[in-house]
Order: sequence, then structure tokens, then C-alpha cells
Amino acid sequence: MARLLDVGTTHYLVLSLILFGIGLVGVAARRNLITVLMSLELIFNAVNLNLIAFSYQHGNLTGQVFTVFTITVAAGEAAVGLGLLIALFRLRRTTSLDQAAELEG
Repeated sequence: MARLLDVGTTHYLVLSLILFGIGLVGVAARRNLITVLMSLELIFNAVNLNLIAFSYQHGNLTGQVFTVFTITVAAGEAAVGLGLLIALFRLRRTTSLDQAAELEG
């Protein structure tokens, strides 16, 4: 008999879907570079949650190993993104992605 608070793989997948959806809307709808970077981090975290949920369900560590690599890539992406943000702000005094599209030269 299932208890009321038993959390299964489906619950993690629904949470991951919600996180991925919020991140996707944030990337598609926002024009601020900081918000876009935070939305990309939400997407990465949704993927990590999927990897860990399926790893737990199948009883192996492969998903958890991939999650460590994904977190490493996300840290690199955040460092590069913040560097671009600082360069954009120094040049244009704004963090708008519309101004970033005009960076040439």
C-alpha cells in the first residue's frame, strides 16, 4: 500500500518539466542578459534532476556522474556569461540583449 507522501520518479519528472518550462519561457521572453543566464541555469538544473531521477530508478551511478559534468559545464557557462555581461555593460551601460546584438568590431 502506497503512503501519501511517497515520492516517485514521476514527481521528479513533473518538477523537472516545470523548471524546464520556466527556464524556456525566461530565455525566450526576456531581453535582460542576467535573466537569460538565470533561465539557462534553470534549464541545466532541470536536466540534472532528470539525470539523477533516472539514475536512482535504474540503480546505477551513470546519471549522477553526468550530473557532475553538467554542473561543471554550467559553472563555466556562468563565468563566460558574466564576463560577457561585464564587457557589454562597460561598452553600452546596459544589460539589454538588443544592445548585445549590435556588438561588432
